Amino acid sequence: MNIAPVILASGSAIRAQILTAAGVDFRIERPQVDEDVLKRRHDALADGALALKLAEEKAAEVSRRHAALCLGADQILTFEGRRYDKAGTMAEARDRLLAMRGKPHELICGAALAKDGDIVWTHLARSHIQMRDYSEEFLDAYLSEAGEGILKSVACYQFEGLGAQLFESVDADYYSVLGLPLLPVLDGLRGQGALKT
Repeated sequence: MNIAPVILASGSAIRAQILTAAGVDFRIERPQVDEDVLKRRHDALADGALALKLAEEKAAEVSRRHAALCLGADQILTFEGRRYDKAGTMAEARDRLLAMRGKPHELICGAALAKDGDIVWTHLARSHIQMRDYSEEFLDAYLSEAGEGILKSVACYQFEGLGAQLFESVDADYYSVLGLPLLPVLDGLRGQGALKT
């Protein structure tokens, strides 16, 4: 279905699954960037600007090494005025999900396309999520069944699976919650000649 070659500048399995299911022909190249360094360098940016900057840096880095249209994406979790990174342990994930139960948080997803090191397209998506007031017993059962795969998600849940049971409501595009605003990305790819119009 593609016309121009596309590279997903990400190691995210869910982003790759989303693009594959949508019929996008692409290959994966992990960006050679240190996210922690980038986050510290750009810490003064507003949440949305930081999500975009991280996506842009990933896409641009890969596009400087490969003659293709490169897609980068990043997602930031904000809760009660604070930014969160991925949890390092299941205990940390449990503490975070306990703190968020019955409360709202926001996922901010930035996506960018780069060609020859230059950013040619960007998109920012915000997902407003209300967690339900689940019991500790439910949470422990969820964590046991979901396993350490949740540590790959900044929000410590997998909305496409068991994690859906943690939510009361979601004011967002489904794909943006997963970490890739698919419909705008497809439009961006079309605009850059990477998909048929």
